Amino acid sequence: TCATSTRKFNEIASSLSNTEVYCVSADLPFAQGRFCAAEGLANVKTASSFRSNFGAAFGVNLTSSVLKGVLARAVIVANEKGKILHTELVSEIANEPNYDAAINSLR
Repeated sequence: TCATSTRKFNEIASSLSNTEVYCVSADLPFAQGRFCAAEGLANVKTASSFRSNFGAAFGVNLTSSVLKGVLARAVIVANEKGKILHTELVSEIANEPNYDAAINSLR
């Protein structure tokens, strides 16, 4: 789930120096903040795709399911200059991303 991957990336981010982790979801900002506070997630930054074109701009909007318009589960790793180092579009929204591949792209 989104919550699981956010928790996992929060854990991973705690051991990475000079790295920022953003979790973007369709949740409203206040809901994201409440979730992170309740879970003690201090190592990730959240952003909301609600009322934005993020999903369309990055090609991660679901287009053919009952969840049409919601973001697919995707991972994008970029360096400090904005160069994309790794992308993953998870084949099924209920599946977890390949955390190791994302982290290894930073090495």
